[in-house]
Amino acid sequence: MYYFFSMLALTDLGLSTTTLPTMFSIFKFHAQEIPFDACLVQMYFIHVFSIMESAVLLAMAFDHFVAIREPLRYATILTNDVLIGIGLAIAGRALALVFLASFLLKRLQYHAVNVLSYPFCLHQDLIKTTVSSRLVSSIYGLMVVVCSMGLDSVLLLLSYLLILGTVLSIASKAERVRALSTCISHLCAMLTFYTHMIGLFMIRRYGQSVSPVVHVLMANVYLLVPHLMNPIVYSVKTKQIRDRILKKFKKHEV
Repeated sequence: MYYFFSMLALTDLGLSTTTLPTMFSIFKFHAQEIPFDACLVQMYFIHVFSIMESAVLLAMAFDHFVAIREPLRYATILTNDVLIGIGLAIAGRALALVFLASFLLKRLQYHAVNVLSYPFCLHQDLIKTTVSSRLVSSIYGLMVVVCSMGLDSVLLLLSYLLILGTVLSIASKAERVRALSTCISHLCAMLTFYTHMIGLFMIRRYGQSVSPVVHVLMANVYLLVPHLMNPIVYSVKTKQIRDRILKKFKKHEV
């Protein structure tokens, strides 16, 4: 469990750190321009960490399923080697998928425009500024979304159906409640991440007549709110983390 917490925290920190330079320069110095290569690098890491977070949430669902279905064999199923393999697979998939998308974008020609519409660079925004054919990049970008977050969301749904089926097979009502309560934090993190992602997609796809301020607000919410809420949710719901935080505060009070 703590290994997966660490993976989730690393993706949150990575995404926040990636967006920090441009957000700081815009809000502090009102600098809206960015070199193309810097924009491409930022776009790469934003999408890498977003795909990684989706995969970590899926791995955490698998962790919950094993803990509920096979509590006595939990330590023998999720060994250190298995966890290392899961971590490498999560990072490898994200790095490989987004690398080709970045390579395709690099080969295109663009308008002489380097002003950000958001406080960060995204694949969809770079595509809009190209003067050459963007069909291949657009199709591949859609494939990346389907093969990463789309597939993860389907597997997450399947995981929770299996978890629900396992919980309902437990005879004791108290045991059912206790088993389901272990999933509350993960459900909150998952819903926060996917709700904002779907909201951003919908506003981009069908909100052409909506004010640009709404687009910017939705993009900021998608990239900032889930990574702000995850530490809060897990600190409140995980007793061991909550006790350590309270212990730190008590030390400072003394």
